[in-house]
Amino acid sequence: MTNDVTNHVTHPIHYTIVARDLAAHLFEVTLTIARPDPAGQLLSLPAWIPGSYMIREFARNIVQIRATSGGKKVVLRKCDKHSWQAAACSGALVVSYDVYAWDLSVRAAHLDQTHGFFNGTSVFLQVAGQDAVPHVVDIVKPDDVACKHWRVATALPELDAARLGFGTYVAANYDELIDHPVELGTFALATFVAHGVPHDIVITGNVPNLDMARLQTDLTRICEAQIALFEPESKRAPMARYLFMTLAVGDGYGGLEHRASTALICKRADLPVLGQPELSDGYRTFLGLCSHEYFHTWNVKRIKPAAFAPYALASESYTSLLWLFEGFTSYYDDLMLVRSGVIDDAAYFTLLGKTIDSVLRGSGRSKQSVAESSFDAWIKYYRQDENAPNAIVSYYTKGSLVALTLDLTIRAGTAGKKSLDDVMRLLWQRYGRDFFETGRGVTEAEVEALIDEATGLKLKRLLDRAVRGTSDLPLADVLAPFGVMFAAKKAPGVVALGARTARDGNDCKLASVYEKGVAHRAGMSAGDVLVAIDGLRVNATNLADLLRRYRAGDKVEVHAFRRDELMTFSVKLALDDAPASSLSLLDKPAAAVKLRRAWLSSGK
Repeated sequence: MTNDVTNHVTHPIHYTIVARDLAAHLFEVTLTIARPDPAGQLLSLPAWIPGSYMIREFARNIVQIRATSGGKKVVLRKCDKHSWQAAACSGALVVSYDVYAWDLSVRAAHLDQTHGFFNGTSVFLQVAGQDAVPHVVDIVKPDDVACKHWRVATALPELDAARLGFGTYVAANYDELIDHPVELGTFALATFVAHGVPHDIVITGNVPNLDMARLQTDLTRICEAQIALFEPESKRAPMARYLFMTLAVGDGYGGLEHRASTALICKRADLPVLGQPELSDGYRTFLGLCSHEYFHTWNVKRIKPAAFAPYALASESYTSLLWLFEGFTSYYDDLMLVRSGVIDDAAYFTLLGKTIDSVLRGSGRSKQSVAESSFDAWIKYYRQDENAPNAIVSYYTKGSLVALTLDLTIRAGTAGKKSLDDVMRLLWQRYGRDFFETGRGVTEAEVEALIDEATGLKLKRLLDRAVRGTSDLPLADVLAPFGVMFAAKKAPGVVALGARTARDGNDCKLASVYEKGVAHRAGMSAGDVLVAIDGLRVNATNLADLLRRYRAGDKVEVHAFRRDELMTFSVKLALDDAPASSLSLLDKPAAAVKLRRAWLSSGK
């Protein structure tokens, strides 16, 4: 890349970042502001990261901070939990600070002898009043011998750096700077091209016999299907290059979207293995995660709710539209797997059944709408406690079923001439394609008007029920015209406690107690540690085996510790009331089969 991006202004904001102490998990950042505010420069660090709707207080990880100008100390006054005011100075202001990086997730920063990772929201102070100027970053290679073979992976454009090398990178403004996470380490790398755009896959972590060629092939198909969905004529992707960066660990799962990349964490066992051609459940889950985050390239990174245009990162930004931005994305992530041919129809309906069951399992769906769930994400969905299944509904999972309901209603109501794809394309054309020029987000009223415009149908009544209501969606009715018979059943013949359990060392602990279930009626609570059932010890692995000896209606005595007090409960057992949805396909009539094939293939 040339230096043209910095020619718009004489003095860009300049950062230098280096992994200073791997064992102490410290990044050292130096910020140089050539022309600070003459009245005293205000600096701040974001309180949250886009895509993860929870206040995380990243400034708490700044261990120490200092400022100088012309070699002389400049006083920094702490204004609040995440901002500082520098005293007035006549020359360039240089701010140096250490960031503690020990969050092994996709949201913050992590550093040790194995690798380094950071999001800009965790390490780059924002310079008030100068957000719109270019921001230049020098990523310096550490001196530590453990970093001898480290490389750099980021979608941030290179200004003066070899590809995948340490050096200088540039962003057009602060918003772009913090939307490009960085991975440092000795990672596996592969590249594929999807509709003319190079895509890198970076895998950090020891993954024996990784079948990278298979991953390239599968991701190529998924990415090309998504590009073609939004741009069926031009097949033009909205970025010049894309990066899938993945940290493989023993046990973990998560992803966070960015405008030209995604940061992922997965189980090592979920990645494909050379010589094992079958599609494991873990690998299918990983591909679904990749598909989900890639779809966000359009839906939330460019098509945005008005509340996020622009992001206000000092405090919560409320929107009732996460059912669209996360829910619709959750619908399309698995749909793109089947449309691209990575999974077959049967596998797709298995995934759909699991989604339906997860929504029907919790009574919270009858108390909270997906619009309310979206608005309250900051205090409820992202801060779930043991009562969450009884109090909230997921705008991810139920939101995906709202998308399914809309899609099938539109297809059936227009004899296959229109679909939810047309809605997404119109959203893209009107709000997403030129977002970084217009900065215009979409409101809830505009979304609903656009759905009617794109489809020619009047869908307000359905949206009122699906989005703002708490009743169950009419899944059987909308699936029937596609030759899909749906029945909501309960798991047959299995005795259960009506609770979700978790392993606590070698103990079995109640993680959640489902409302009106067996444990609830007996007076048991989340957090209770099971000790014995009818005098037989309960441990971390044998609860199901013990309960298998009983029938519905049997009474048992359960001992459990609540905190440090031993309690006794008389429990009348019942069959597990967990949902086990049934989805079966019919070959007739032909019109239904035709609609189904269009839905699961190209969408037309």
